[in-house]
Amino acid sequence: MGLLSAPDGVDKREYWGFSLFDWANSGYVTTVGTVLFAPYLTSVAETAACGYAGTTDRPCNTNLHVLGLAISPGSLAFYVVTVATLFSALFLPVVGAIADRMARKKLLMCGLAWVGALAACCMVFVGGGRWALGALLLFIGNLCLGAALVVYDSILIDIAPPDQRDAVSSRAWAFGYAGGFILLAINLAVVTAHDALGMSQGTAVRLSLLSAGIWWGLFTIIPFVRLRDRPPVSVEPVRSRGLVRQSFGQLAATLKHIRTYPMTLLFLVAYLFFDDGIQTVISVSSTYGEKQLGFQTQVLIATILMVQFVAFFGAIVFGRVAQRYGAHRTITGGLVIWMLIVIAGFLLPAGKIGPFLAMGFAIGIVLGGTQALSRSAFSQLIPKGREAEYFSLYQAGERGTSWLGTLVFGLVHQITGSYRPAIVALGIFFVIGLALLTRVDMRRGITDAGNRQPTVV
Repeated sequence: MGLLSAPDGVDKREYWGFSLFDWANSGYVTTVGTVLFAPYLTSVAETAACGYAGTTDRPCNTNLHVLGLAISPGSLAFYVVTVATLFSALFLPVVGAIADRMARKKLLMCGLAWVGALAACCMVFVGGGRWALGALLLFIGNLCLGAALVVYDSILIDIAPPDQRDAVSSRAWAFGYAGGFILLAINLAVVTAHDALGMSQGTAVRLSLLSAGIWWGLFTIIPFVRLRDRPPVSVEPVRSRGLVRQSFGQLAATLKHIRTYPMTLLFLVAYLFFDDGIQTVISVSSTYGEKQLGFQTQVLIATILMVQFVAFFGAIVFGRVAQRYGAHRTITGGLVIWMLIVIAGFLLPAGKIGPFLAMGFAIGIVLGGTQALSRSAFSQLIPKGREAEYFSLYQAGERGTSWLGTLVFGLVHQITGSYRPAIVALGIFFVIGLALLTRVDMRRGITDAGNRQPTVV
């Protein structure tokens, strides 16, 4: 069996379609969500507030005013992600309920992805004092990403039997890191050589944001062509009228019904905490590196490239470790490493690239593995017919839609004026998540959900 080939018992055509959707959206996640847009939007907002982009030697301490609230320009991007995720708490479960009732899941998934890709393309127009446009586009892009991933995650159950879900999920995540790595490498070349290309660094960044939208939109065509539609398992038919009303009704029933699956609920709550920590570390890393440690954009992109490269292999390794020891124990070990990472982040010296790269390497090892295995482990705990709706609750804490973490990070920064206490404050999410995860009995949860037991959990 090849490193990234389809596992036994999984249709090759659908495997490639599923995996390449991760390849497609990772261009947005890395270029926009992880590296370029948060520090770029921060600089645009700082210029609007102070007349210049803040630096470590000359910070911008003038607030913006949004709907009567004083907002620190350095916290703006994180507050936008917070608001988007709070809105997702209402929107994503409705998307999941609709998906569970639809026979054309892939059309819903790809349509949402194309809207998000369009928002990313429009980020090329964010410049001057147009920080409000940037905030709106980031809101739309993150919301569409989360909604598309709700449907995408549920398709894992359709294409992979229980014993192969860890492998399929991990390999799809590895594809995502490969796609993100390639696009980010191209953007690194553009941003680094902007003078030779006859453009400003700001123009190079905006063109890179445009490339992420084009990448996401074009590669989404492949899963649209390769994935198969299946009839919904839900016993209630979809009617042309009252669909959203039906969806809210199913959501209310699910929130009430999930209490009868205590292990599923416990895993979901644990995931909400530790994935908020993971997503916040990812989303704030470039801002932390630039504004707190004083690194240039080129250094940040190169570091993220290294993280993407290492994470490709990390996801594969975690998948193979899970085949031997089970996803639950493998995720637990990964969370211990995450706690050590945020402590190391607090202690990093400014301007020293060696320790910064070492932390990036550690992030790459655990980044993909913990997330991929969390997805496959949760899929084992979902009762049939409610896959997309349950994954919509799961997706509320998924990448690019963290809200507790970004809120804590933004507030601690605004109170203290430093990103160092903000980064170490994220450790509480890993501590709580680990404490809850250790109480999850996977075998019991799978049985309660009425699913077949895999050989190793």
